[in-house]
Amino acid sequence: MYMMPGDPIDMVVDRKVSQEKKAEIAHEMGYDQPFLTQYKNWVDDTIHGDFGTSTRYKTDVWGLMKERIPYSLQLCGWSLIFELIIALPLGLLCAIKKDTLFDRFTVNFSLFLTAVPGFWLGALFIIIFAVELGWFPISGYAGPEYFVLPIATCVLTGMGGTLRITKSEVLDVINEKYVTTAYAKGLPKRTVMIKHVLRNSLILVTTLVFMSIPWLISGAVIIEKVFGLPGMGNLLLNSITVQDMPVVQAVLLLIAILTVLCNLASDLIMGVLDPRIRLSMAGGDN
Repeated sequence: MYMMPGDPIDMVVDRKVSQEKKAEIAHEMGYDQPFLTQYKNWVDDTIHGDFGTSTRYKTDVWGLMKERIPYSLQLCGWSLIFELIIALPLGLLCAIKKDTLFDRFTVNFSLFLTAVPGFWLGALFIIIFAVELGWFPISGYAGPEYFVLPIATCVLTGMGGTLRITKSEVLDVINEKYVTTAYAKGLPKRTVMIKHVLRNSLILVTTLVFMSIPWLISGAVIIEKVFGLPGMGNLLLNSITVQDMPVVQAVLLLIAILTVLCNLASDLIMGVLDPRIRLSMAGGDN
């Protein structure tokens, strides 16, 4: 942020303002201080819960973020839920029907969707379903229907990884001896697949899902901008455009904290799901 071209003061004052007045404003905001001094002051204020004042919106940054967080949480939360509802069963079916037409089509189509830029797919959805068909609103937010197209975009562009990992893990677990034993006991195939195969396959999948949450939030930044949702992503991009440094720093800090917490949660959950990990950790401590 410090090395960005341009002067953030020019973004908040009129062009006719004198250089003396600009220098005075820069001094009030602390922008005339050395980089390390600015960073130290920002860290000190952040530790005490003060994220500063937005240079564009002229309001407290944390108060500004609190208004936007619910929209981003809804978008990311529902996108993750629907992604798992769709990707996990498809991954299981692709493993069961390995090398069939269904398997090849599903995996290749998911790879295609993963390669498609989210902003392009979102714009395509707007043209087809909002402009041409008129089924959904184009942009903004005035009700749950405004989330349909953004969630669909996030789900379709993000489900490919979860689907392929689920398929790979299921194929590994199917060859385990306890699965063969379950079949030998006469258990129905449905019971074996859900209770033994899918359950044990979800250990790695669950970990990767938690680790993908920060990436989902980052990806939703562009989606929010495309659909005009008043969330954190839209706020971040608008703030970058006008060099609103306090807002950009606060949003990026929040994403960084979520990344650390999600990585920690994935390790803890993996230990809960797989007793072997707990035993190895306990052995390492001893």
